[in-house]
Amino acid sequence: MKRSLRAIAAAGLLAAGSIVAVALGGTASADTQICDQYGSTTIGGKYVVQNNRWGTSAQQCINVTSTGFSITRADGSAPTNGAPVSYPSIFVGCHYTNCSPGTNLPVQVKNISSAPASISYNYVGGAIYDAAYDIWLDPSPKKDGVNQMEIMIWLNRQGSIQPIGSPVGNASIAGRTWEVWRGSNGSNNVISYVAPSAIPSFSFDAMAFINDTRNRGAITNDWYLTSIQAGFEPWQGGVGLAVNSFSQSVNTGSNPPPTSTPPTTTPPPSGSTACTVTYRSTNVWNNGFTAEVTIKNTGSSTINGWTLNYNLPSGQNVTSAWNATVSQSGSAVTARNVDYNGTLSPGASTNFGYQATLNGSFSAPSSFTLNGATCTRG
Repeated sequence: MKRSLRAIAAAGLLAAGSIVAVALGGTASADTQICDQYGSTTIGGKYVVQNNRWGTSAQQCINVTSTGFSITRADGSAPTNGAPVSYPSIFVGCHYTNCSPGTNLPVQVKNISSAPASISYNYVGGAIYDAAYDIWLDPSPKKDGVNQMEIMIWLNRQGSIQPIGSPVGNASIAGRTWEVWRGSNGSNNVISYVAPSAIPSFSFDAMAFINDTRNRGAITNDWYLTSIQAGFEPWQGGVGLAVNSFSQSVNTGSNPPPTSTPPTTTPPPSGSTACTVTYRSTNVWNNGFTAEVTIKNTGSSTINGWTLNYNLPSGQNVTSAWNATVSQSGSAVTARNVDYNGTLSPGASTNFGYQATLNGSFSAPSSFTLNGATCTRG
């Protein structure tokens, strides 16, 4: 789901998943060649294939088959510290009012029981690109424009390129280990799951990644899944890259929220908790920022469940968070542990992050209390 937000792309803020309006196409029976910038066609009575050359005026052509597509021409290039030139892809769901035939998307996450997926790629050498499986979600049943949440699954990465944002840890999902990145391109939030080595084919349940994103606090069960896409983001070259086959279904039913909830904590007497809090901004732009907060137990007793309180400077408002449940009332922020990071043994630390809007210049909070005790600034 990518559109030519070129001013953002030029600043290197819009990488994987750049948004583009598509021109509606016909139906591919025999092989069909598409060279139109936003040309598209349907295959299998279920999917849309799009050229989606959103980031360059140079020529790109794809050959559409009955099961996928291949890149046959890839002129132009882009600096590897910025955005890619295109996102030729196949998708199910709705992308800038272009909806795949018979789709049941958008649908709320809480009404999805499973989303079985299967992809087979053909990779080439001598090019700089990623092979990305893109999942788009929004608080509303949106069929046009930019969605607020993009999940990217990088099944291959070639060259000195990286996802949007910064790494926040690792996750074990669908039987594999992934490096997790989190950030914003200035238009939407992005969580990327990066494979440590190339995966040529993959069968999985896309809900595993959606649920992990939900558990990080980036979306809720009331959000809508709007589309799922698979293709390539080339920076340089790419002729011969292909989606050999693509299969994606979305089955409706119940998708309950996590059974475990953050434990409630009763603040102990002031001074019984010893702690250090390190607060840093990871990215600041003209109307927003992301921050990382690290909590360290410097006491001699284990902390079982924590609540961190502090005040944000005027003009700052939290919009989304990960690794903690974060709420805000006026300037007062309350961050509580989630189920997997509530226990801090002596000397142990944990961190969480969030994205916030910004009105004015950025500044950090001046003080923090953990379970009622004042923490030292790290």
